[in-house]
Amino acid sequence: MKTIGFVGLGIMGKSMVRNLMKNGYSVHAYARNPHKVQDMVAEGVILHDRLKDAVSMADVVLTIVGGPADVEEIYCSDNGILAHAKSGAYLIDMTTSSPALAVRLHEEGKKRSLHVLDCPVTGGDVGARNATLSILCGAEEQDFNQVQDVLGCLGKIITLEGGPGAGQHTKAVNQIMVAGSVAGMCEGLAYAKANHLDLTKVLTAVADGAAASRSIDLYAKRIIDGDLMPGGYIKFLVKDLKLAKGGADEAGLKLPVLMEILNTYQQMMDEGKGDLGIQALTQFCIDKMEK
Repeated sequence: MKTIGFVGLGIMGKSMVRNLMKNGYSVHAYARNPHKVQDMVAEGVILHDRLKDAVSMADVVLTIVGGPADVEEIYCSDNGILAHAKSGAYLIDMTTSSPALAVRLHEEGKKRSLHVLDCPVTGGDVGARNATLSILCGAEEQDFNQVQDVLGCLGKIITLEGGPGAGQHTKAVNQIMVAGSVAGMCEGLAYAKANHLDLTKVLTAVADGAAASRSIDLYAKRIIDGDLMPGGYIKFLVKDLKLAKGGADEAGLKLPVLMEILNTYQQMMDEGKGDLGIQALTQFCIDKMEK
């Protein structure tokens, strides 16, 4: 399986495609805004004007787009992936999306002799760039086994979490945990700034103790440098947390910390900060204090 169809050349997708090409895969891609991905064409990606042309000859199709509505459109429309992927192809959606939609796509694919897997990822832009993503897979075991070589180009930890939809449920678990960790780090550093502490010294003191976290590793330097650009967008975290809330609601589960963090990031969205990185919460807290 050396021919890849790829949809979603964003911050994550570009790095993922580069790692696929480094491993000898030919990548055919589709982008809604082709002018934004000309750098990838220069690097060897074969860019198509139509989605169906990007996927019709691919052995494996990888998608990583905005959210469930985007997934449904690219898979289920008349010109979409399910209608035009070749028989026997493996379709791997790496978007953080809806578990119910993942199950439906798997069932629709099976009717067409297509193998559909939900494989959302964690690790952010750094993990995508370094091919160290954690890949959370919901799939039939035989399908999971067949795509190990492809997924191995993108991630370090690749886990079959269960059947279709299980990858998406596991990503919800991850996002609930990440949201709590990031919010705690951001608020802690906001407290440090408000009390005129040296953030570098604070982090040196706490980062190897019980406060240690991957959030500090990924975002603390950006906060110190005043870098609000996204490794992970606020708008996508809000989308992910709403999906997690939906899953919790269906299970009859109340998660008050999740709700508090979701409400805070939603407020940032409402103030036009959705395209900033999630670490912007520290500055948001400081700004509110100053007002």
